[in-house]
Order: sequence, then structure tokens, then C-alpha cells
Amino acid sequence: MKHTADICDMNEQLVASGKLKILPPIFKSYAKKKFISGEILTVKAIEDNSLVRSTLELPGNKRILIIDGAGSYRCALLGGALAKLAEKNKWEGVIVFGCVRDSFEVKECDVGVWALATHPKRSKKAGAGIIGEAIEIHGTQIKSGEFCIADMDGILVSAEEL
Repeated sequence: MKHTADICDMNEQLVASGKLKILPPIFKSYAKKKFISGEILTVKAIEDNSLVRSTLELPGNKRILIIDGAGSYRCALLGGALAKLAEKNKWEGVIVFGCVRDSFEVKECDVGVWALATHPKRSKKAGAGIIGEAIEIHGTQIKSGEFCIADMDGILVSAEEL
């Protein structure tokens, strides 16, 4: 297992060329698992976690769900029940460009969870969003099928498994 700092050190040319992307250091780890790696599936879900739930109900096959919540601080897109669902269905982890809640439950789940912050309010449930489309987080484009490695030092995205 290679951690993000080591991967960056060994792949300085990929970082410089933009082929190895580093998400900005705005995410905090909330769950038990502090190192995750796997193939990415994206969901765009702004203040509505209906598609997050339906996606996490599927077999995860050790993938990482990256949720583009537009960086909203107005509600949570993932809570204890969905973190437990991710663990049950063998998702490697969930990265939320937005908020989580039930942090006391999330921290007990054996799955990786990174998010911007916590928020006590739940999201809408109107079925809005898009699964599998390219998303953008602070200028970094992320596509389903790319690979992610996340640990306590940062979050990396690459077109190829490293």
C-alpha cells in the first residue's frame, strides 16, 4: 500500500503534467478507514441524496463514490445509514464535495468517508442528480472509471491505476 505522499513523490512528472490530479486540501476524514483506493463512480447530487442512496444500494465492488454536491454547506448528503449501506455493499469509500451528518455513526463504519464538514440537516429526496457524468471539484475534472487514492494526507485522481 502506497500512501498519497509517496505516490506524489514517485510521480512528480505526472503531477506536473496534470495526469495525476490532487484535490485541494479541503476534505476531512470521518470514518474508520483512513486509506482507500479504487475505481471511481461519480454522482452529481446538489442538496438531494436520492441518487446517492440508489447508487450505494448497488454492489460497490470496492469502488469509490465521489459525490459532487457543489460544495454546499446547507445540508448533508451522507449520514450514518448511508455509510452503513456503503459498508454493507462493499464500497471502498465515499468522497463528498459537501457535508455529512451522523458523524458519531459514520466514524464506526469500516468504509472511507471524506467530506467538507458536518451539517445536521438532511437533504431533499426528489430524485434530482446525474450518475456517471464527469464532475468538477475546484477546477479538477473527475470522471467515472478513473482511479482514486485517499488517505490522511490527501486525495489523488488518475486515469490509470497507480
